[in-house]
Amino acid sequence: MRLPQTVVGTDGSPPAAVAVEQAAREAACRGAQLRIVHSVDWVPPPGIATALDEAGRRALRESGEHVLSEAEARARSVAPDIDVRTTLAGGDPRPVLAELSRDALMTVVGSSGSSGITSGLLGSVSRHLATRAEGPVLVVRETPAPGGPVVVGVDGSSPAEAATAFAFAEAAACGGPLVALHAWSEWSVPPVPPHDPALRYAKAPGELQAGEERLLAELLSGWGERCPDVAVERRAVRERPRQALIEASRTARLLVVGSRGEGGFAGLRLGSVSMAVLHHAHCSVAVVRGRRDDSQ
Repeated sequence: MRLPQTVVGTDGSPPAAVAVEQAAREAACRGAQLRIVHSVDWVPPPGIATALDEAGRRALRESGEHVLSEAEARARSVAPDIDVRTTLAGGDPRPVLAELSRDALMTVVGSSGSSGITSGLLGSVSRHLATRAEGPVLVVRETPAPGGPVVVGVDGSSPAEAATAFAFAEAAACGGPLVALHAWSEWSVPPVPPHDPALRYAKAPGELQAGEERLLAELLSGWGERCPDVAVERRAVRERPRQALIEASRTARLLVVGSRGEGGFAGLRLGSVSMAVLHHAHCSVAVVRGRRDDSQ
């Protein structure tokens, strides 16, 4: 039987090394194969008319094989029993990894780092994958603190539903509690006329909070039965989503958000929220795309 695959991109930089270690841990707890990818761009930079000669190509190939060999050794040092495969690809790493993400359980990259690849920094790779990858993208900021929860942003949109499914699977497979965070404000909750026209239009004190807590409970309905071993904390907070998620990331081992969508997150597009947490979260961030027809 073919194992599900965790893909990780590396350029040999320290941030990429941390990403390889985290990808190996993810593959181990998910029972997945780990594929380590290093991409070498054979195309010369702008302004250089001639392509690389055979000696130059051979040097790049040998350098790439060395990067992969070191990455494999690092992966096995933290997860010795996983099945590891390596791929030396040609071209810009962004489309290479985006293509591999189609069939991957997740695609893992470092949040930043310098690269010998002519396309530049891995930061651009992580940004590209967060918006273009077909599957979940895990952007590793640093080695996660043990014992922290998985935190997932919940707003009822299709990407948030996909993020919730990913977060529960992560908590179930790798252990630890889950925090389902729903951020709201008066501006994000549309006014609803009272049932009795004689009643005032405004909500009573605490009524909005209670309504958002009920909504969060409804959005999580059924997950307790599907993942009975996952301890879940529900948080409905009156706050802007990016601030709420970034603050929650201080004690989390992983923050999970949808790639885009609209809903209880103050009417904001989750694209802007996901990019904000990618830049400012205090832990690694998983960005999960919803159904294709809802994410265009």
